Amino acid sequence: MESVYEKIAAEIYEKSYAIIDDFISEELRTSLLKEQSDLLEAGKFRLAAVGKGEKKQVRTEIRNDQVLWMDPEDLSPFEMHYWEEVDKVRMAINQRCYLGLKSFEGHFARYPKGSFYVRHLDQFEQVPYRLVTVIIYLNDSWEQEDEGMLRMYLPKEDGSEEILDIMPKGGRMVVFLSGEIPHEVLPTKKERISITGWLRNID
Repeated sequence: MESVYEKIAAEIYEKSYAIIDDFISEELRTSLLKEQSDLLEAGKFRLAAVGKGEKKQVRTEIRNDQVLWMDPEDLSPFEMHYWEEVDKVRMAINQRCYLGLKSFEGHFARYPKGSFYVRHLDQFEQVPYRLVTVIIYLNDSWEQEDEGMLRMYLPKEDGSEEILDIMPKGGRMVVFLSGEIPHEVLPTKKERISITGWLRNID
C-alpha cells in the first residue's frame, strides 16, 4: 500500500503539487499551535520581509504577515517531530523525482486578520536552492467565510492558468514546486497560522 509520503511524491511528479488532509495528528497540530501562541506572546515574531541579503526589506503592500524562523539546531520536541515527518516527504520526493533535496528550512507564519501576501514565486534569483514548498496549517477551525485562501495559479499547456483556491484547514499539508507555481495568500478575515518551509538542494 502506498504511504502518504509516496502519494505526495507521486502527485508532485504528475502535477507539481499535492494536498494532503490530516497529515499530522491532531495532538501534534494543537501542540504546535500552542507553541506558536506562546512564542507570539513572548514577542518573538517579526514582520515578514521580502528579498534576501542587502535587498531584504519589509514591504507591507506586498505582504504583512509575521514570521518566526525555526533553528534546526534548537528545535522543540514538537518541531522536531514535524521536521522528521517533512524529512520523510523529502526522501520520498527524491526517490520519485530525483530532485537532490538535502535540507529543510521553515518558519511559523502568522497572518493577523486583514493580512495577505500578493502573488509571488518562492524560488527567485536570491534563493535558487528552494525547490519544494511545504506548508502545514495549524488553525483550530476554518470556514469559507473566513477567507484567507492559498490561491495557486497552475500553468496549463496552452499558456493560460487554472486558479485553485485552498482553504487553510488545520492539519492540511500543501506541497508544490517552488519555481513553477505562482501563488498568493488572499486577505484573511481571521488569524491564520501555518508552518511554511522549503526543501532545498543545499545543506
